Amino acid sequence: MKKITSLLVLFLIISSCGVKQTRELVTSGDYDAAIRNSVDGLQGNKNAKGKQDYVYLLEEAFAKAKELDLHDVEGWFKDANPRNLEKIYNTYVQLNYRQEQIRPLLPLKLLKEGRDAKFPFDDYTDQIVSSKNALAKYLYDNSKALLVTKDKMTIRRAYDDLVYLETLSPGFKDTAKLIEEAKAKGTDYVNVYTKNETNMVIPMRLENDLLDFSTYGLNDKWTVYHSTPVKGIDYDYGLIVNFRDINISPEQQKEKQFEKEKQIKDGVKNLLDAQGHVVKDSLGHPIKVDNMKTIKISIYEFSQIKSCQVTAKVDYVNLKSNQLLETFPLASEFVFSNVYSSYKGDKRACEDSYYPNFARKAMPYPSNEQMVFDTGNDLKAKLKEIITKNKFRK
Repeated sequence: MKKITSLLVLFLIISSCGVKQTRELVTSGDYDAAIRNSVDGLQGNKNAKGKQDYVYLLEEAFAKAKELDLHDVEGWFKDANPRNLEKIYNTYVQLNYRQEQIRPLLPLKLLKEGRDAKFPFDDYTDQIVSSKNALAKYLYDNSKALLVTKDKMTIRRAYDDLVYLETLSPGFKDTAKLIEEAKAKGTDYVNVYTKNETNMVIPMRLENDLLDFSTYGLNDKWTVYHSTPVKGIDYDYGLIVNFRDINISPEQQKEKQFEKEKQIKDGVKNLLDAQGHVVKDSLGHPIKVDNMKTIKISIYEFSQIKSCQVTAKVDYVNLKSNQLLETFPLASEFVFSNVYSSYKGDKRACEDSYYPNFARKAMPYPSNEQMVFDTGNDLKAKLKEIITKNKFRK
């Protein structure tokens, strides 16, 4: 009995909080949120006494929401601004949706007044259809007019309207064809290429890899990058990678010799006291201890090093006006390094982590062309970062 009473009290507290929140929504003018709360609150036993507040609030919120919407629609019709057509259509859809939320709950009783709550429903089918048709016609006619312009941002607005029109009225006239036209006209095409301002030959492999924009994943909704110009496309922008300087160090080999020593366990021996006598345990047995010995190693280490630094700049150019928009620095370094060693003595005297050096041998130095090419991965990553962070249109 005690448990049932506690659950009842908890239910009443929760219900009271829900009613209070719904009442605040009605007071603040958020009628649709109040309707949603009331509909949720009336699930289950809708005619229970504890749910009467929700019925009153639902009746009030519905009446006020409907009055407000119809007043707005009347004003938009008087204004005769075609930009209001979407608002009119959406409002009629909302008026109908609001009724459909409540319809499954009807009738709702107001017990104290001995009557049903009043929800004057209307059939908005004609208004929805006519406002939808008017909106579709406006979107279509306005978008066709916008597509005649040369401004790409205007054309992109037309594209968005046409996509909305296709969802609103699928198959409306030649909307699908106009969407393709808007996409093509609204897209910025960027021609990407390199310039060599150094006194060295840039490896063709590096240029091809750097300009393989299919691996960058940079094309977005309104920007397409081409490293190979496509016939018939009027490019809007140029992205130029200017190689400014290439520095390749001489092949270097350094040598050094060093020694290490370590104490290791080499069996066991008898423990001796200060006088050199064998120490025994309580049973008379000699006490054994680790026999430690010192081992040494002489290491001869050889280091092969060759480095390459490539500096460049990335120019953003407006090809329509032939103006330089922005310039970004681009630099990369690749270092060839090989360390190998030989030794005399006991290898165990050095750390295990050093052992791989003993297995390595001298390697041929990469050619200058290979060194330049090996900077490519880093250059490519940095170029992608520049393009990702710096769009042609802000």
